[in-house]
Amino acid sequence: MAPVYSTVSVNNDASLLDVYSRTVVGVVDRVRPAVLHLQVASKRGAGTGSGVVFTPDGFALTNSHVVRGASAITAGLVGDNPDTDLAVVRLESFQTHPEAVAELGDSDTLRTGQIAVAVGNPLGFQTTVTAGVVSGTARSLRSQSGRLIDNVIQTDAALNPGNSGGPLLDSSGRVIGINTAVIAGAQGICFAVPVNTARWAATRLIRDGRIKRSYAGLGGQTVPIPRRLVLAAELPADTGVLVSQLEPRGPALAAGLCEGDLIVRFDGEPTDGIDALQRLLTEQRVGKPCVVEFVRNGRLEHRHLLPAERP
Repeated sequence: MAPVYSTVSVNNDASLLDVYSRTVVGVVDRVRPAVLHLQVASKRGAGTGSGVVFTPDGFALTNSHVVRGASAITAGLVGDNPDTDLAVVRLESFQTHPEAVAELGDSDTLRTGQIAVAVGNPLGFQTTVTAGVVSGTARSLRSQSGRLIDNVIQTDAALNPGNSGGPLLDSSGRVIGINTAVIAGAQGICFAVPVNTARWAATRLIRDGRIKRSYAGLGGQTVPIPRRLVLAAELPADTGVLVSQLEPRGPALAAGLCEGDLIVRFDGEPTDGIDALQRLLTEQRVGKPCVVEFVRNGRLEHRHLLPAERP
């Protein structure tokens, strides 16, 4: 005689699968009208990507690497930012249709394990849907410009070329990220720029066509600091930024920094590596005097540096 629970288990599994299926279908139905298939022409040839409309007047988010350097796009380019790998395009003839506008969610509330649905146009197959989970949050991903993108979302929802710029969605159909990258050769390790970063970037791109960043005009690398020096100078970390290059007429050279200086603080904040220094060079610091603390010839010194807007 078969155990009674086996039938109950099968029924429960079928019910759960049905709930999951209905959730994914609901997400797709909600966002499908807002997903764009972008066709791009450039010196590199023709390419495709994805995007998602997020305002009633036709503004849409996509990736910078999808549209950068394009000579023609099936939408008007408003602005792009390689540092975040985000861009905004606009459909000039877009008519207001509430169902064709995706809702932006809150990526700060994401939890590992929750449902994630990706919609895009991989390899030209329009409105392709893949589903999985949020595999991790607070990841870091290096953009094509070399800067780190913080709080990147990792997902196992499959992404392929052409998915770039499309939305990653939660179970309610809200955009939680903009799909951006996969690790070549890996299985199920894909990434999306968090929607809170996208919302911040889109505001500035629509307003200015670009995102302002300050820069110090130096090249550097992260290096360890001898323990005796850390203790003697009461340094905030055991690594710092070794200045390896100074841009002619740049802010760092004007401030009196030299190649070989070891930067340990910038405007009072520890700089334990080149990425930490880059994060501190924000829009707000353009034209604002900052104190740079560094080690030179075994002594802790400081200079006043005036960051400029990055060209």
